[in-house]
Amino acid sequence: MHLNIRNIGLNFDKDGVAFLKVWAPKASIVSTLLEDRAITLDLERAPHGYWILKTDQIKPGDLYWVILDDEQLPDPASLSQPQGVHGPSRAVDLLHYVVPNDNKWINYPLNEYLIYELHTGTFSPPGTFGGIIQQLDYLNELGINAIELLPIASFPGRRNWGYDGVFPFAVQESYGGAEGLKALVKACHDKGIAIILDVVYNHMGPEGNYLPKFGPYFTDQYHTPWGSAINFDDNGCDGVREFFIENALMWFRDFHIDALRLDAVHAIKDFGAVHILQEISRRTAILSAQTGRIHYLIAESDLNDPRYISDVQNNGLGMDSQWIDEWAIDLNKGLEAILELDKFINKDSTCVIPFSSDGVFVHPPIEIRVSKSDKSAFLSQA
Repeated sequence: MHLNIRNIGLNFDKDGVAFLKVWAPKASIVSTLLEDRAITLDLERAPHGYWILKTDQIKPGDLYWVILDDEQLPDPASLSQPQGVHGPSRAVDLLHYVVPNDNKWINYPLNEYLIYELHTGTFSPPGTFGGIIQQLDYLNELGINAIELLPIASFPGRRNWGYDGVFPFAVQESYGGAEGLKALVKACHDKGIAIILDVVYNHMGPEGNYLPKFGPYFTDQYHTPWGSAINFDDNGCDGVREFFIENALMWFRDFHIDALRLDAVHAIKDFGAVHILQEISRRTAILSAQTGRIHYLIAESDLNDPRYISDVQNNGLGMDSQWIDEWAIDLNKGLEAILELDKFINKDSTCVIPFSSDGVFVHPPIEIRVSKSDKSAFLSQA
């Protein structure tokens, strides 16, 4: 299969032939309905609970549904939800959305990242990826060389903090969709700015979450502050694991995202032989070897556990970094944050950060969260 084709959902090869792959292990019949043309196409049962279809009847831009035992549902691996989380999915040709002239971009060493976290919907008046592009010169003037986007997976409505996403592969349409995101990536790389994307692999939002209709995506063995945990180690977890691994790879491979910030990994429950983070790390390394591009995995964790950033070969989870976010100061004291961070790194006894660098297990970047009610920024310095 072509390097740039996902192994889940609806995709197109270089000749424009469509491949649809749906994981629905308990379904008896699976088909797809092309809404605008009222065409129904049956999928064939494949091993391990998958259903597949190869056809030249589906074209980019087509609206389609997945019919699961007579129930009409959006594709859980949809790349676009133009009518919202309850509407039909839209066929997207990822090979068409190539980030142009991006081969010259070389990702920075992680310890050189100076990060500005932003919310796409509130960072600019338009509240879109295009609005961010208009502000890149401003970010350059600040000395920023990396931006971190809060989650952009499709959610109900037009504005959301981002942590209620329910279609992990679909870029929020009100922000500009897949095409808008790729334009932002190109513009950032042209300006010397890396892009970190915040992804959520510990829960799904409540509205528009159709995953349980398709398979055992959740488990009652564990609970998170947001409800049932994602099923990474219970019965039937293989398809769930592959779903989220493919999601991580898609952002790197197809959108040229430079790093993923994995939300609240302490709420990812996996006590199987191979932790899901280990597998994401391993598959990311394989992808990097294939493409020659450098990608980073950054964990958010409140456990201060060195296993997250230890090598997989040593039974670590293989993350490249994890945040320190126990210390926060007001936005107007940003200079103080930088000075105190320097003391922290150099083990200066006058440092006011309320814990010792000797007992903190991190790799750069080290995060100091500087916040205020009307604006926020992340300042990072190795």
